[in-house]
Amino acid sequence: MIKFKFLQQCLPLTLSLLASVVTTITTPATAQSHNRTLTQPTVTNSQPLSEPNLQIIQAQIPSLPVWVYPLGTVVLILVFLPQVGWIAGLIVIGEREVGIVTKKFSAKSLPAGRLIALNGEAGLQADTLPPGWHFGYFPWQYNVQKESVVIIPQDEIGLIIANDGASIPPNRILGKIVESQNFQNARKFLTNGGEKGRQLAILTTGTYRINTALFTIITSPNAKTHGMTPEQLRVYAIKPDRVGIVATLDGTPIEGGEIAGPVISGHENFQNAQVFINAGGRRGLQEQVMLSGSWNLNPWFVQIEQVPMTEVPIGYVGVVISYVGKAEGDVSGDAFTHGNLVKRGDKGVWIESLQAGKHPLNTKIMKVELVPTTNIVLNFTARYTGEHGYDSSLSALKLLSFDGFSFELEVFQVIHVGSMDAPKVISRLGSMQNLVDQVLRPIVGNYFRNSAQEYTILDFLTARSDRQAESAEFVRQALRAYDVQAVDTLIGLISPPPELMQTLTERKIAEEQEKTYMTQRTAQTQRQELVRETALADIQKEVVTAEQGVNIAKLQAAAAIEQANGEAESIRLTGEAKADAYKAGVNALGSQAYTALQLMQVIGDRQVRVVPDVAVSGNNGSGLLDAMMGMFLWNQTPTIEENGNSHPPTVLQGEIVDDSE
Repeated sequence: MIKFKFLQQCLPLTLSLLASVVTTITTPATAQSHNRTLTQPTVTNSQPLSEPNLQIIQAQIPSLPVWVYPLGTVVLILVFLPQVGWIAGLIVIGEREVGIVTKKFSAKSLPAGRLIALNGEAGLQADTLPPGWHFGYFPWQYNVQKESVVIIPQDEIGLIIANDGASIPPNRILGKIVESQNFQNARKFLTNGGEKGRQLAILTTGTYRINTALFTIITSPNAKTHGMTPEQLRVYAIKPDRVGIVATLDGTPIEGGEIAGPVISGHENFQNAQVFINAGGRRGLQEQVMLSGSWNLNPWFVQIEQVPMTEVPIGYVGVVISYVGKAEGDVSGDAFTHGNLVKRGDKGVWIESLQAGKHPLNTKIMKVELVPTTNIVLNFTARYTGEHGYDSSLSALKLLSFDGFSFELEVFQVIHVGSMDAPKVISRLGSMQNLVDQVLRPIVGNYFRNSAQEYTILDFLTARSDRQAESAEFVRQALRAYDVQAVDTLIGLISPPPELMQTLTERKIAEEQEKTYMTQRTAQTQRQELVRETALADIQKEVVTAEQGVNIAKLQAAAAIEQANGEAESIRLTGEAKADAYKAGVNALGSQAYTALQLMQVIGDRQVRVVPDVAVSGNNGSGLLDAMMGMFLWNQTPTIEENGNSHPPTVLQGEIVDDSE
């Protein structure tokens, strides 16, 4: 009302100024006609002017150039307009400015606790002056401060602190979002219930005409003065291979027994904070994660921690253990009684494993246990450690044999966990390391300790293949109860006591020497066989000749036998004939006569000497000498038989008879 009254009073002055401006831009013809009008005498009741007087009047009015009139008008405006504007309360606001009005006095006072006037009270006014000329803001009543518009650069945000408004409820820390044309309409902000303090809403890239008396705008240039960094006022970017874990700083508290707020829909990845609050969003860690991209986020409302995506390598599956979600019960079935398995998204061990690849999981509320689905070797020795690291705490087994010897035994256990059995293994034991420490190591260790006490140490050394086969079968049966497949159990290095090893070494050397001797003996035997065969080959002709000679001799012997048989038969027959003849002779001559006849016949047929050739008598002592000489001489002169054969003299026992006498 004040401004309208003031405009009515100043309207005549404004019209006069406009008329003067129009006058300055009139054409020269108009100026000349005006001059002629001035020089012409006015028709009145008085007498007309005389020509000399008219010349005097024209001489008194000088003739000016046309350009002088507009220039003079501009000078007058520049000289007198500020004074006129000050008197008229004129305020000129530039295009990139905003006018902050302060009323110095008024009949009304601000209510207690309020900073901004809405109803003409004295003090800072809610309404600002837009660009243009504004009258009626007399300097003795108003103070208008010109502020630059708020500019939010590209890829940045602006934070707002309201210096007036309703109080924020105790259960919240940020002022709610109300309709105020992005804080450009302070009156709407206050009348719609805007709250003083830090605001949920933010300013995105753009230019804003904001009442800086009501709102403090935090941008990157003044961030440090408000305890922030310029990086916090940039558009938040999440890298492609990362996942953002969200923690909100405002909202209702998380329910008891939960560690994260549930997923709330519609808030556009926490960019619309008021929707999150109105939908019952919880303060603190959130189940929902943010993926790669750029987001306009209020750092007073949300904090993001970027972590790598959960990677499941090839040859593994990821068993998810979720600490949030619904608890709807076990879905593993009646056959599995050693743990609970739940559906994907529920609280517990998920029955579905994650396959190889990258997964955007919230690692603050979930744990992923990697389970190898390929065969892995667990080394019960300090000499080897697998790349998987599960056997880093395993060592060689210390055993006591039946005969009281202590020795170390290395064992290599090969196991396999199927992808469908992996959730069962994790539900039962918690991790693969627990499987090794709490199941595999006791089973393998106890079996070999019990087995060692049933055998001597030499049994392990000499029959290790049997011990290995027995252990493999035992471990296979034992691990089957834990949904783990035992592929094989292998016995490695056996380390008996040194003194026993020395004894075994000496025994082994002796055995090897015995084998050497046997080999040498066999070689000699073979060499002998070779010589024999060579000799036989060399005398093969003689052997054949001898064999044929034997055959001939056998034939000759057979012939001789046949001949002898024939002769015997002939003799027998001859004998029988003679016997018959003897019987006839005996019968004819008598036995004595016939015997004498036969004797004389034999002596005659055989030419037997009845009288000796040399006879030596023993009458005197020289008989022996004479006998010897006679024998000598007889031997020197052999007797010539009738058939021409010589023969020595016949010697008869007792004497030598000389035939010559």
